[in-house]
Amino acid sequence: MFKFSNLSYKRQRTFIIIAFLLVPMTLLVTFSFLPVANMFWYSFTDWNGYSEKNLVGFENYITVFTDPEYFRVFAVSLYYFAGTFVQMAIALYFATILSFSVKFKNLFKGLLFFPYLLNGVAIGFMFVLFFRPDGALDIVLQFLGLQTDLLWLGNPDIINISLAGTSIWRYMGFNFIIFLGAISSISKEIYEAAEIDGASKWHQFRYIILPSIKMIVSLNLILAISGALSAFEIPYIMTGGSNGSATFVIQTVDTAFKYGKVGLGSAMAVILLIIVVIVTVIQRKFFSEED
Repeated sequence: MFKFSNLSYKRQRTFIIIAFLLVPMTLLVTFSFLPVANMFWYSFTDWNGYSEKNLVGFENYITVFTDPEYFRVFAVSLYYFAGTFVQMAIALYFATILSFSVKFKNLFKGLLFFPYLLNGVAIGFMFVLFFRPDGALDIVLQFLGLQTDLLWLGNPDIINISLAGTSIWRYMGFNFIIFLGAISSISKEIYEAAEIDGASKWHQFRYIILPSIKMIVSLNLILAISGALSAFEIPYIMTGGSNGSATFVIQTVDTAFKYGKVGLGSAMAVILLIIVVIVTVIQRKFFSEED
């Protein structure tokens, strides 16, 4: 009969490691690796979700890049891409200010991080009311004597700006708290030495804070850009992708499950995955070369 105690220490350790890894690796393969492999396979077929799968080669990929109906959603991602840099700049600005001695510092920290704690669906409904005609935004603009007849979610020219602004408000708190934690880890003695040498707050930010948190900035930038490319929750809840606000993910979901083009939707998902991987590799290479 097999007895665990008869095994050598090295084999016992190996056995325990394998036993602990067996369940999570099984779950990982079942719910991550296998679905991704199937997605790649489906992208080369014309499968509609229930009938026979016919191999069509790269036809789905050609359709995505040549059919304006599918290709134009890339333009929508540019709004969120631009919003990424605005979001990062705002988060870094407030994190830098609140790293110094400021009155009610803890209150401001809570206010800035609070939106990230809210449910995305709730935020979507909140901002639908905020942007509606004669809603909160129009009331504020009327009070300031500015134009209030804009259809924030009805005008294709500004709808994506409104949605990108909502995403900035929603996710800025996450970047803020990461930046604040990184800045707080910098030794106070460095600031004291800089002040003795006559360095201003701007010089402290430029020559002390920014170089010290460069890797954190790169990480947040990668996450933010990846999030911009895969924006889904806010535009889907607020507009459902109407009026030219469909992002790449919304178009992918609609193509696969609403219109029954699972093969084409899988090809779009593969393209998004490849873009995110490329962005990540470029960002890591860029910052590693600067190091």
